Amino acid sequence: MSIAHQRRKQPGRVRQQLLEVAARLSFEQGAAGVTLDAVSQAAGVSKGGLLHHFPNKMALLDGLFDDLIGKLDQTIAEEMRNDPVAHGRFTRAYLSSVFALQDEADAQGWQVLTIALLSEPHLRARWRQWVADRAGEHGGTDSSTGCLLARLAADGLWLADLLKSHDIDQPMRHEMRARLISLSQQ
Repeated sequence: MSIAHQRRKQPGRVRQQLLEVAARLSFEQGAAGVTLDAVSQAAGVSKGGLLHHFPNKMALLDGLFDDLIGKLDQTIAEEMRNDPVAHGRFTRAYLSSVFALQDEADAQGWQVLTIALLSEPHLRARWRQWVADRAGEHGGTDSSTGCLLARLAADGLWLADLLKSHDIDQPMRHEMRARLISLSQQ
Protein backbone atom coordinates (compact mmCIF):
# COMPACT_ATOMS: atom_id res chain seq x y z
CA MET A 1 0.00 0.00 0.00
CA SER A 2 1.36 3.40 -0.97
CA ILE A 3 1.92 6.01 1.71
CA ALA A 4 2.40 8.86 -0.77
CA HIS A 5 -0.95 10.38 0.22
CA GLN A 6 0.24 10.54 3.82
CA ARG A 7 3.55 12.18 2.94
CA ARG A 8 1.88 15.05 1.09
CA LYS A 9 0.29 16.05 4.35
CA GLN A 10 3.69 16.04 6.08
CA PRO A 11 6.12 17.95 3.84
CA GLY A 12 8.47 18.67 6.74
CA ARG A 13 8.80 14.98 7.43
CA VAL A 14 9.51 14.21 3.76
CA ARG A 15 12.11 16.99 3.64
CA GLN A 16 13.84 15.62 6.75
CA GLN A 17 13.76 12.10 5.31
CA LEU A 18 15.41 13.34 2.11
CA LEU A 19 18.16 15.05 4.12
CA GLU A 20 18.79 11.92 6.18
CA VAL A 21 18.96 9.73 3.07
CA ALA A 22 21.33 12.17 1.34
CA ALA A 23 23.61 12.14 4.40
CA ARG A 24 23.57 8.35 4.54
CA LEU A 25 24.29 7.95 0.82
CA SER A 26 27.11 10.47 0.97
CA PHE A 27 28.60 8.72 3.97
CA GLU A 28 28.36 5.29 2.35
CA GLN A 29 29.28 6.20 -1.24
CA GLY A 30 30.94 9.60 -1.07
CA ALA A 31 29.61 12.84 -2.49
CA ALA A 32 29.43 11.33 -5.97
CA GLY A 33 26.83 8.86 -4.68
CA VAL A 34 24.45 11.70 -3.86
CA THR A 35 22.51 12.13 -7.05
CA LEU A 36 18.95 13.34 -7.12
CA ASP A 37 17.87 10.01 -8.62
CA ALA A 38 19.66 8.00 -5.92
CA VAL A 39 18.24 10.11 -3.10
CA SER A 40 14.67 10.01 -4.40
CA GLN A 41 14.85 6.26 -4.98
CA ALA A 42 16.41 5.47 -1.58
CA ALA A 43 13.89 7.72 0.19
CA GLY A 44 10.94 6.25 -1.68
CA VAL A 45 9.98 9.70 -2.93
CA SER A 46 9.27 10.57 -6.54
CA LYS A 47 11.87 12.69 -8.27
CA GLY A 48 9.24 15.41 -8.58
CA GLY A 49 8.71 15.24 -4.83
CA LEU A 50 12.44 15.60 -4.25
CA LEU A 51 12.66 18.50 -6.71
CA HIS A 52 9.80 20.21 -4.86
CA HIS A 53 12.00 20.41 -1.76
CA PHE A 54 15.45 20.58 -3.37
CA PRO A 55 15.68 21.69 -7.03
CA ASN A 56 19.32 20.56 -7.34
CA LYS A 57 22.17 18.88 -5.48
CA MET A 58 23.52 22.16 -4.10
CA ALA A 59 20.09 22.97 -2.66
CA LEU A 60 20.14 19.56 -0.99
CA LEU A 61 23.58 20.27 0.52
CA ASP A 62 22.37 23.72 1.59
CA GLY A 63 19.37 22.07 3.22
CA LEU A 64 21.65 19.68 5.09
CA PHE A 65 23.82 22.62 6.16
CA ASP A 66 20.80 24.58 7.40
CA ASP A 67 19.43 21.58 9.28
CA LEU A 68 22.70 20.78 11.04
CA ILE A 69 23.60 24.40 11.78
CA GLY A 70 20.14 24.93 13.23
CA LYS A 71 20.65 21.96 15.53
CA LEU A 72 24.15 23.17 16.45
CA ASP A 73 22.84 26.64 17.28
CA GLN A 74 20.09 25.12 19.41
CA THR A 75 22.55 22.89 21.29
CA ILE A 76 24.93 25.79 21.86
CA ALA A 77 22.09 28.02 23.10
CA GLU A 78 20.95 25.33 25.55
CA GLU A 79 24.50 24.85 26.85
CA MET A 80 24.97 28.60 27.23
CA ARG A 81 21.74 28.94 29.24
CA ASN A 82 23.14 26.40 31.72
CA ASP A 83 26.50 28.18 32.15
CA PRO A 84 26.42 30.96 34.76
CA VAL A 85 29.88 32.35 33.87
CA ALA A 86 29.78 34.84 31.00
CA HIS A 87 33.49 34.78 30.07
CA GLY A 88 34.07 31.91 27.64
CA ARG A 89 30.43 30.73 27.75
CA PHE A 90 30.10 30.39 23.98
CA THR A 91 33.43 28.57 23.74
CA ARG A 92 32.45 26.06 26.42
CA ALA A 93 29.11 25.47 24.69
CA TYR A 94 30.90 24.99 21.36
CA LEU A 95 33.31 22.54 23.01
CA SER A 96 30.43 20.54 24.45
CA SER A 97 28.76 20.41 21.05
CA VAL A 98 31.89 19.29 19.21
CA PHE A 99 32.78 16.67 21.80
CA ALA A 100 29.23 15.31 21.59
CA LEU A 101 29.26 15.03 17.79
CA GLN A 102 30.88 11.61 17.98
CA ASP A 103 27.93 10.22 19.94
CA GLU A 104 24.98 12.05 18.35
CA ALA A 105 22.54 10.73 15.80
CA ASP A 106 23.60 13.60 13.52
CA ALA A 107 27.25 12.50 13.47
CA GLN A 108 26.87 11.03 9.99
CA GLY A 109 25.34 14.26 8.69
CA TRP A 110 28.20 16.26 10.16
CA GLN A 111 30.72 13.94 8.53
CA VAL A 112 29.05 14.49 5.18
CA LEU A 113 28.80 18.22 5.69
CA THR A 114 32.44 18.52 6.75
CA ILE A 115 33.56 16.74 3.59
CA ALA A 116 31.28 18.99 1.54
CA LEU A 117 32.71 22.06 3.31
CA LEU A 118 36.17 21.06 2.16
CA SER A 119 35.12 20.69 -1.47
CA GLU A 120 32.33 23.25 -1.99
CA PRO A 121 33.36 26.95 -1.97
CA HIS A 122 29.74 28.02 -1.43
CA LEU A 123 29.44 25.93 1.74
CA ARG A 124 32.85 27.09 2.99
CA ALA A 125 31.65 30.66 2.62
CA ARG A 126 28.50 29.85 4.60
CA TRP A 127 30.57 28.22 7.36
CA ARG A 128 32.96 31.20 7.46
CA GLN A 129 29.93 33.48 7.80
CA TRP A 130 28.56 31.36 10.66
CA VAL A 131 31.91 31.55 12.47
CA ALA A 132 32.19 35.31 11.84
CA ASP A 133 28.63 35.91 13.07
CA ARG A 134 29.29 33.98 16.29
CA ALA A 135 32.63 35.75 16.80
CA GLY A 136 30.87 39.09 16.46
CA GLU A 137 28.00 38.06 18.70
CA HIS A 138 30.23 36.68 21.46
CA GLY A 139 33.31 38.85 20.96
CA GLY A 140 32.87 40.56 24.30
CA THR A 141 33.06 37.30 26.23
CA ASP A 142 34.96 34.87 23.99
CA SER A 143 37.65 36.86 22.19
CA SER A 144 40.57 35.79 24.38
CA THR A 145 43.44 33.80 22.95
CA GLY A 146 42.51 30.91 25.25
CA CYS A 147 38.94 30.79 23.87
CA LEU A 148 40.13 30.89 20.28
CA LEU A 149 42.75 28.22 20.95
CA ALA A 150 40.13 25.98 22.61
CA ARG A 151 37.72 26.32 19.66
CA LEU A 152 40.49 25.63 17.14
CA ALA A 153 41.58 22.55 19.09
CA ALA A 154 37.95 21.37 19.12
CA ASP A 155 37.86 21.79 15.33
CA GLY A 156 41.00 19.65 15.14
CA LEU A 157 39.33 16.96 17.21
CA TRP A 158 36.29 17.17 14.93
CA LEU A 159 38.51 16.57 11.90
CA ALA A 160 40.41 13.76 13.64
CA ASP A 161 37.10 12.07 14.49
CA LEU A 162 35.91 12.49 10.91
CA LEU A 163 39.07 10.99 9.45
CA LYS A 164 39.37 8.41 12.22
CA SER A 165 43.03 9.38 12.26
CA HIS A 166 43.52 9.03 16.02
CA ASP A 167 42.30 6.47 18.51
CA ILE A 168 41.30 8.65 21.44
CA ASP A 169 39.72 6.76 24.31
CA GLN A 170 37.07 8.29 26.58
CA PRO A 171 39.40 9.07 29.51
CA MET A 172 41.70 10.98 27.14
CA ARG A 173 38.72 12.79 25.60
CA HIS A 174 37.54 13.83 29.07
CA GLU A 175 41.00 15.12 29.95
CA MET A 176 41.26 17.00 26.66
CA ARG A 177 37.86 18.58 27.19
CA ALA A 178 38.76 19.64 30.73
CA ARG A 179 41.96 21.30 29.55
CA LEU A 180 40.18 23.11 26.75
CA ILE A 181 37.50 24.31 29.17
CA SER A 182 40.24 25.68 31.41
CA LEU A 183 41.59 27.65 28.41
CA SER A 184 38.14 29.21 27.98
CA GLN A 185 38.25 30.44 31.57
CA GLN A 186 41.54 32.34 31.23
